[in-house]
Amino acid sequence: VQLQASGGGLVQAGDSLRLSCAASGRAFTSYTVAWFRQAPGKEREFVGRVSWSGTTPYYADSVKGRFIISRDNTKRTMNLQMNSLRPEDTGVYYCAAQCIGSSCDSKHAYSYWGQGTQVTVSS
Repeated sequence: VQLQASGGGLVQAGDSLRLSCAASGRAFTSYTVAWFRQAPGKEREFVGRVSWSGTTPYYADSVKGRFIISRDNTKRTMNLQMNSLRPEDTGVYYCAAQCIGSSCDSKHAYSYWGQGTQVTVSS
């Protein structure tokens, strides 16, 4: 499975942005998928994840109520709708697929990663 993230950019605080991740490989449709982000000088952190069916999303507290994860298995895509963006949301955003670890909130649990897309939120 190969993942390709896109949609990043420079926005102002309070704006919205939608990230997308396109996957190759039919197996993608059976995987839990997730978004992570990494700010300069910080560890890569969990943003949110959704099960293979897309019906059970789960979010980090820092983005809960502002971000929405969705997926379309017919198109083999996943999206991250980011609303009410804050400067602290700045970072490189990565999509990931196939959770094989005990905790699907951990960056160590995922088999496949996209290349990352930069999101910068100015104040």
